[in-house]
Amino acid sequence: MDTSFFLAWVDEITRVVAAERDRLTELDAAIGDADHGANLDRGFTAVRAALAETTPASPGALLVLVGGTLIRKVGGASGPLYGTAFRQLGKTLGDAGEVSPAEFAAALEAAVDAVRRLGSAAEGDKTMVDALAPAVRALGAAAAEGAKAAEAFDAAARAAEEGAAATVPLQARKGRASYLGPRSVGHEDPGAASTALILGALRTVGAR
Repeated sequence: MDTSFFLAWVDEITRVVAAERDRLTELDAAIGDADHGANLDRGFTAVRAALAETTPASPGALLVLVGGTLIRKVGGASGPLYGTAFRQLGKTLGDAGEVSPAEFAAALEAAVDAVRRLGSAAEGDKTMVDALAPAVRALGAAAAEGAKAAEAFDAAARAAEEGAAATVPLQARKGRASYLGPRSVGHEDPGAASTALILGALRTVGAR
């Protein structure tokens, strides 16, 4: 996977976030600030604008740019969290011109570790980690078995979707949703939902 692959991933993320903006905002309205969809849409629109002005030399450089842009442009908690994830992903990949599924899996594991540290969140806390962590495990397992990129990304996307759905019965223990206590039960976490969309975009691009 080269820089053009990751450019295509960003394009697909931008498209799907715009398409799902209202749904993400509705999810956030139930247990948060009702701005998650709008914030992510604005952030990835800014990412595309930045990439229109420059072409990063490697996948790692591209993902660092994505992360830095999200940190600057996205409000609330999602900007720092997603920005940190993409920046760590890029930093771990380094200057390599091409990335294998196994290398990407290792970099994504580093990214989720960075998100855990920043948000002090663990699986079961009803956050994006509930979708991201199982996706990382599924991706790593598929890569270790020698799966092709499309198969590995499909496994990751399915795990993320299942993880997001599994947040519905959970009581939030982190973030603004935690203030609601038991009233947070019965709602899908918006960060987990958007994480599933981003991994779904990866599956879409990998299948082309």
